[in-house]
Amino acid sequence: MNEQQGLNYQRIAEAIEYIRDNFREQPSLEEVAAKVHVSPFHFQRLFSEWAGTTPKKFLQYISLEHARKLLTEQRATLFDTAFDTGLSGTGRLHDLFISLEGMTPAEYKNGGKNLSIHYSYAASPFGRLMVASTEKGICYMAFHEEDATAVSHLRHKFPNAVIYQREDLMQQNALSIFQHDWSKLPNIKLHLKGTPFQLKVWETLLKIPVGRLSTYGRIAAQVGNPNASRAVGTAIGSNPVAFLIPCHRVIQSTGHIGGYMWGSTRKSAMIGWESAKKMSDQ
Repeated sequence: MNEQQGLNYQRIAEAIEYIRDNFREQPSLEEVAAKVHVSPFHFQRLFSEWAGTTPKKFLQYISLEHARKLLTEQRATLFDTAFDTGLSGTGRLHDLFISLEGMTPAEYKNGGKNLSIHYSYAASPFGRLMVASTEKGICYMAFHEEDATAVSHLRHKFPNAVIYQREDLMQQNALSIFQHDWSKLPNIKLHLKGTPFQLKVWETLLKIPVGRLSTYGRIAAQVGNPNASRAVGTAIGSNPVAFLIPCHRVIQSTGHIGGYMWGSTRKSAMIGWESAKKMSDQ
């Protein structure tokens, strides 16, 4: 990501955060543009280029406060309204393109001994990230501001693996998820280090359709333990592969966005970006 792209992302992220925090005042285009220090015309164009839709429509996609207002109009439950705030499309991108394989018990216990891991850095609509892969698939993808911190986190997860910087085709395939044309996505494979319960939760997350949301309780029920919402939350918080495993699509049953390892503003941006992307495809 070049300097200008990074600045544009920061402006859009700041705008999303401002809209969310001040939703009840219904901020105008001019007001939001002023907060990110650009002209309304430039902000409208920049936002539309970044998200594929206008700021006004994007606000409708990401605002859970707007979802609450729909309760009285549609007489829906809070969860159902929040769930449908995105889009009602039934496409399951991750069912089609992403497969998950757990590491062997030996690989899990010995910290990746005998594994060779490549990593590289890349730009995305949501900031700079690191992506890492084994010969079997993507094992790590995360947003980081500092390269040294990213490498440190990767080595902490795989202390005994041989790790070196090199871009490969597997990483390129994974990063293609951020392109606007999803019609020709290659198959993306994940090779993950996790407990059986974590792997089960992460696999369930892959089944949440693009543009839709779920809750911790719903995920717990889907993995066969409806009373395990807290454990599910912990497993989701341990997700090692940002965006590809869509933990950003899980919200609280109250309709609140909830926490996110890489920041709630980035989570809101992802939800809105996917909703706008899905709408543009229909």
